[in-house]
Amino acid sequence: MFVASNEFVEAARVQGAALGFEPAACYVPHPIQDRSDEEIRVLADAAFEDILAQIVAP
Repeated sequence: MFVASNEFVEAARVQGAALGFEPAACYVPHPIQDRSDEEIRVLADAAFEDILAQIVAP
């Protein structure tokens, strides 16, 4: 399971296809690097349930 910004959806799809592997993923709004700590916390809080669901999925 990985987390990336939505800018990398297509790149992740192509890489997964090339490797024959489709890992679970959660995409958050882009960009990440210029966000404040508080903005990152908001993104993390919004993604938490999705990430948790994928981690515990059978």
